[in-house]
Amino acid sequence: MLPPAADFLPELEFQTSRSSGPGGQNVNKVESRVELRFRLPESQLLTDEQKQVLQVKLASKLTTDGELLVVAQEDRSQLRNKETALRKFHEMLTKALHKPKARKATKPSKGAVRQRLESKKKQGDKKANRGRVDY
Repeated sequence: MLPPAADFLPELEFQTSRSSGPGGQNVNKVESRVELRFRLPESQLLTDEQKQVLQVKLASKLTTDGELLVVAQEDRSQLRNKETALRKFHEMLTKALHKPKARKATKPSKGAVRQRLESKKKQGDKKANRGRVDY
């Protein structure tokens, strides 16, 4: 079970920078882009098993030092971008640690098998009756 996002705050590192894209003069003055860094190997909240799963599933999002990097720059507000980065981070961990439900093999019922065979027989009879007619 994954702890809530608020529990990860002491282990997270935030860095801000100037965002690209629209924003007028504001974009040149305000550092609204938020970069969230999470050192996966040093985490105290995750078990060793969870860390291994995350390293495999999030390999493309990890730096060479094993840091998970999440960037948010959708909003013009630094605070909202920080909240977005936190939400993305938690969703990423939740999705990576989710174990899919095991599929149980099932058999068709006897009635379904009988019905399928009857319909095949009818279809075969219909096709057998096609063709030339001898006079």
